[in-house]
Amino acid sequence: MPSLKDLKTRIDSVKSTRKITKAMQMVAAAKLRRAQDAAESARPYAERMGVVMSGLAASVGSSDSAPRLIAGTGSDQVQMLVVMTSERGLCGGFNSTIVRAARLKIQELLAAGKTVKIITVGKKGREQLKRDYASHFVDHVDMSEVKKVGYGDASGIARDLMDRYEAGEFDVCTIFYNRFISVISQEPTVRQIIPATFEAPEEGAEAGALYDYEPSEEDVLADLLPRGISTQIFTALLENAASEEGARMSAMDNATRNAGEMIDKLTIEFNRSRQAVITNELIEIISGAEAL
Repeated sequence: MPSLKDLKTRIDSVKSTRKITKAMQMVAAAKLRRAQDAAESARPYAERMGVVMSGLAASVGSSDSAPRLIAGTGSDQVQMLVVMTSERGLCGGFNSTIVRAARLKIQELLAAGKTVKIITVGKKGREQLKRDYASHFVDHVDMSEVKKVGYGDASGIARDLMDRYEAGEFDVCTIFYNRFISVISQEPTVRQIIPATFEAPEEGAEAGALYDYEPSEEDVLADLLPRGISTQIFTALLENAASEEGARMSAMDNATRNAGEMIDKLTIEFNRSRQAVITNELIEIISGAEAL
């Protein structure tokens, strides 16, 4: 049975931990609001871009003059996987859900005899995948110095991927990230970005909308494709940032609650031990008095 001093030390330690987790929860809550606003503000732009790109791709994608970024190489043998996670931990299962989706995809591709290459964005995903798939790593994007995700960060990643694609390093590129739903819910998302794919508009959403493109649909599509890919990556980074802060806020809230429950249990145990010590001392005093 632990002594009163040990129990007191442990209670003080848990109280210190609770102060830290509470502070981290408040910081995450403040960051979450900004990250959530940024992610939600980007969605209409990304969706509208997808509608325009989908319409162009539908009319141009099957032609011989279709840009290579949408027509593909004619093969899917070499697969590039971009796994986007956080630079820091203490955010619950945020990183694990992304890595789990990536692992399933890697295992599926390797079982089918495909060549897999991996680019990691964020330290935590790299750490989790390194033990089993380090030989498949081709690059890493360090986001530790990035305080606020900007379009420039996404366009840098997109340019690197498109340069590698033009150099023939891979045939298909897929990104992995978490889509923000709520503070307690983030949806692991797997999206192919090269060859570029865009969600078609809902039936009736574009009814009666006709566009004339100058100089031609092929030229407009060729110019918009790099921006569309950058927009998809930017959206993924923003969704990831909001999901990370939401997961961290939820995790720190749970940790704070657990610390409070532990303090209550330890306090009860401390009081019982203290009461037992006092009772024993009284018994010894009474027994000594009776002996005299």
